[in-house]
Amino acid sequence: MRLETAGQRLKDYVLSADDGTLMRHAFHALLAAAAVFVVIDWHEISSASPDIPAFDPMMPNAPPVLPPALTEGKPQGAPVEVKTDPVLLKKAIRFDLQPGGVLLAQGTIEVGAAARFQTEIETRGEYVKTVSLDSPGGSVGDALAISKLIRERKIATSVAGGALCVSSCPIVMAGGVVRTADKDAVLGVHQVFNGTKEKLSPELAMSEAQRTTADVTRHLDEMGIKPGLWIHAMETPPDRLYYLSPDEMKEFALVAPPAAVAKKAK
Repeated sequence: MRLETAGQRLKDYVLSADDGTLMRHAFHALLAAAAVFVVIDWHEISSASPDIPAFDPMMPNAPPVLPPALTEGKPQGAPVEVKTDPVLLKKAIRFDLQPGGVLLAQGTIEVGAAARFQTEIETRGEYVKTVSLDSPGGSVGDALAISKLIRERKIATSVAGGALCVSSCPIVMAGGVVRTADKDAVLGVHQVFNGTKEKLSPELAMSEAQRTTADVTRHLDEMGIKPGLWIHAMETPPDRLYYLSPDEMKEFALVAPPAAVAKKAK
């Protein structure tokens, strides 16, 4: 009887709810399901044999090797060749103020990068108009903090041709009040995962995955990024990348003119 009553209530709710409400519930259910798969992948990586190191682009000492594409067939790798020296990309991210108010942010986003970025902005922020990104990603928490500060200071973000912005780097890019990607810029996303060697209990792993999912989802929504970007990230294993085409960058609003960002901010 209880099952029948619950089923009838659910049916009545579905029939009476508007399309927008149903879409929101469906999206949240998808994110919850994706978080479960993140936990599974997280544990598989954490339990990898020490003789066969897991793919770990978030570790500062790991080479920024671009994994193959998620899609079958072509492309099997990055759509174009990344021009930046891999030695520079594997180092902790550094900030170099260039002519025209462009702050080049190049390297891996290590734990603590957000604090160094804040110091840079506090010191020379009045000169910074655009943050030019060239990074294989890294710490999600630091990427979120950098992105929020970029939006707070009303700074633009960009990725130059031949430069890289993958893994957690697009989270940083999302903070820009104007977001641009030149021709042959390489952008891609995949699942977040535990980049440390710390062993987590199933309960803590699930909690961390869901918390991170909520933090990133909320931030991207506030920045005006369409849900499709994060959905592709959540369904792409961490040893793969979902490379974004120029059309998808526009579709997901990762590339956006000032008018579109301002409209979302309202």
